Amino acid sequence: MESESPTETKKGKSKTPKKEKESILKQKSPAEFFAENKNIAGFDNPGKCLYTTVRELVENALDSAEAISELPVIEITIEEIVKSKFNSMIGLVDRERVDEELYDDYETAKAREKRLEKEARAQEIQAKNAALGKKVKEHAVSKSSKGRGEASFYRVTCRDNGRGMPHDDIPNMFGRVLSGTKYGLKQTRGKFGLGAKMALIWSKMSTGLPIEISSSMRGQNYLSFCRLDIDIHRNIPHIHLHEKRDNKDKWHGAEIQVVIEGNWTTYRSKILHYMRQMAVITPYAQFLFKFVSDAPDKNVTIKFARRTDVMPPVPVETKHHPSSVDILLIKRLIAETSKQNLMQFLQHEFVNIGKPLAERLIGEMGPEFSPKMAVKSLTDQQIVRIHQLFRQAKFDDPSGDCLSPAGEYNLRLGIIKELHPDMVATYSGSAQVFEGHPFIVEAGVSVGGKDVKQGLNIFRFANRIPLLFEQGGDVVTRTALKRISWNNYKINQTQDKIGVFVSIVSTKIPFKGTGKEYIGDDISEIASAVKSAIQQCCIQLKSKIVKKMQAREQQERKRNLSKYIPDASNAVYNVLQEMAKSHASKKKRYEEGDADILQKVSDHLITKETLYEKLTQHVEKVDYEMALEYATQTGVREEPREDIYLQSLDGKGNFFDFHSPIFVFRLFL
Repeated sequence: MESESPTETKKGKSKTPKKEKESILKQKSPAEFFAENKNIAGFDNPGKCLYTTVRELVENALDSAEAISELPVIEITIEEIVKSKFNSMIGLVDRERVDEELYDDYETAKAREKRLEKEARAQEIQAKNAALGKKVKEHAVSKSSKGRGEASFYRVTCRDNGRGMPHDDIPNMFGRVLSGTKYGLKQTRGKFGLGAKMALIWSKMSTGLPIEISSSMRGQNYLSFCRLDIDIHRNIPHIHLHEKRDNKDKWHGAEIQVVIEGNWTTYRSKILHYMRQMAVITPYAQFLFKFVSDAPDKNVTIKFARRTDVMPPVPVETKHHPSSVDILLIKRLIAETSKQNLMQFLQHEFVNIGKPLAERLIGEMGPEFSPKMAVKSLTDQQIVRIHQLFRQAKFDDPSGDCLSPAGEYNLRLGIIKELHPDMVATYSGSAQVFEGHPFIVEAGVSVGGKDVKQGLNIFRFANRIPLLFEQGGDVVTRTALKRISWNNYKINQTQDKIGVFVSIVSTKIPFKGTGKEYIGDDISEIASAVKSAIQQCCIQLKSKIVKKMQAREQQERKRNLSKYIPDASNAVYNVLQEMAKSHASKKKRYEEGDADILQKVSDHLITKETLYEKLTQHVEKVDYEMALEYATQTGVREEPREDIYLQSLDGKGNFFDFHSPIFVFRLFL
């Protein structure tokens, strides 16, 4: 019997294959892309979203104040919003459950009975262990205690005294992804240029509530208020309210308020750790952090006071180095340039290309190139030839003048202010280059301090922002753990409380991973610079530690000598008494000087107390002379015994600052 054909049915009829639907070309807006891939911008989970929102708002506030050379005053508040309050905010009426079995935390009577029996047994075991003095583990929270769908909401508010925003630009600055003022080749705190836009997208996804912005610029008599959200599919702002209000207080700056889903419990330590590290790297800023809850015991208020008014210079935008450009970038520069010919284009759009070098480069490109040829007429093949020559030719390294490191003084001051270490050393390296981008590495190493764990405590900064995640793969961590021989510098890597601070600034930070939370150690120039900076700090500390050990040994010698003074004075006095008796009986004659001393002993002018006093004075004199010699040798290199801060001034005046690694001398005119 023949088998039935697969294309035939039981009735012998063949199936007609279904036509595949034609694929439709779709396009996503930038806002839609980041909404679907929010982990790229650090919005992995509710807790991380809360942390990243705080970080983005604080860093924007710092940039805004520094842009007008204003000492930053930043207030950040996280207010916990309970479910009932959130529902009232969005106009949702609380509703009692009708179908209990529908919910994730539902349990039958039998299951509840089993759970209660299990919890009772666990409590009995815990009670027995506690009675025996054993460590008691906390009982795990059962599934029924908290439903899967419950969420926590928070209102995050950040207020600063910065530049503020132009009234008409506010909607696009917050409601249009990949638009902003930080684009360009310069050192910036931002990682993606998203800033508060991603917080707005997360607010839209988790709460549906708009963001509120209040802003005013210097000299404005009005305050701009804007309430908006974002049309994610079209990447445009959706404005609810945009108006001008009275600015009676003449305040300038910005206040941003956004309501998001988050998790304060799991990310509390990260947020506070971030604020503390930000206070270290920006001691010229004043931060006030508040967490507000209906439960008073959960409230937190921390003020990070300003300790100096010395601010680093504002980073400046620079031109591209020829060795760092690609073909696409060359084409964009050609399209945007205002220069007419090739010679002017090379001189104006790139650093370290003067007229003589430009002429040599054009001559090397080939006969079809000339200095006067129109730069807009370059063909794709000619652009590729320029790119190839840029990759092969030798250029001077770019300078670090465009960079704005924290400064050795500020780094040292921040470490002392927050950690109160026993000793600290700092170092600021000169500008170096990787792939045509300048970078500067600054480092600090401290020993001892407040709230510092034993072993290595590593603090990483990139463009003056703390890096808290993915520490294991970072170049700073690997260098500190594997490439520094701490014992060579009289530092115990496991027993001492060691703080390692490394700050890297550059026009391009070579982050690794989608989250951009760490710098890989595969770039040899950066790895070498980090190692050298830490070693320079360790060399300074070794000198201080050795001197401290010598001073301790000196004190020990003094203590030992002082301990034997009573016995030594008794023994010497007894010998002198025997000698005085022999001299008096004329059994033995002594020279005139010795005879005078023996006579004083006989007359009780020299006693045990006299010898004790003289020996004590001698030990003190020797100790003083050694201490004087020690102080003379160390001179100005010795650290001050008290922390010295340059306090900010209330009034304005004309002055010059003379910078040193450990102090700033201010001359008022």
